[in-house]
Amino acid sequence: MWNKPTDPKPAFVFDTSLAGVGFGRMLVTAARGDGSGGRWLKVELPIRPNGADAWVRDDQVHVVPRHDELVIDLSNRTLTHIREGKVLDRFRVGVGQPQYPTAIGTFYVWQKVNFDQWYGPYGIYALGLSGFSPVLSDWPGGGRMAIHGTSDPSDRGQQVSHGCIRVYNTDMKTLRTLPLGTPVIIRR
Repeated sequence: MWNKPTDPKPAFVFDTSLAGVGFGRMLVTAARGDGSGGRWLKVELPIRPNGADAWVRDDQVHVVPRHDELVIDLSNRTLTHIREGKVLDRFRVGVGQPQYPTAIGTFYVWQKVNFDQWYGPYGIYALGLSGFSPVLSDWPGGGRMAIHGTSDPSDRGQQVSHGCIRVYNTDMKTLRTLPLGTPVIIRR
C-alpha cells in the first residue's frame, strides 16, 4: 500500500486475511488515474487512528460492488439499513454512554462473529467495525467498535454501551447477511 499514488514504492503491506473468513474487505473512498492508464483506489484501513487510509493499485485488488449501507443516528438512537437507496429496516438501538461515546464517521463491516449464547454480552451476533473507540484501547480488539446483539430489550434507545451499537437480538438477525465491507455511517 502506498501513502499516495505518486510515491515510488509501497510504504507498507497490509494483510486482509481474517481467521475463519478468508480475505476481508475494505471500503474504497476514492479513485484516480495515474496519467499512464493505471488506476489507484483509496481505501479506509481498519486501524487506529479512525479515518486512516492508503492507496492501492486497482490491478492488485478485487473490487466488489456494494448494495447495502447502515446509517446510525446517535441523536435518534436508530440504525437504518438501506439497500440500493431503499430503507429495508429501522431499529431503535443502544449507543455509547457519555463517558464512552460512540465514534462518529464513516466505517465499514470488518468482521462477522456468531455467538452461541443469545443472552451473552454480545447477543447472538456481532459485526466488528473498522473503527475504534475514541476513549478505550484496553478493551477486546483494542477498543474496536461493533454492532452487536443484546438480549435486553430495555437497551433500545438508551445510552448504555461502551461505544458499541447494541441491537436487540431479534432485529440483529436481519443484519446477518450483510457482506464484509458494508459502509457504516455514524452521525450525531
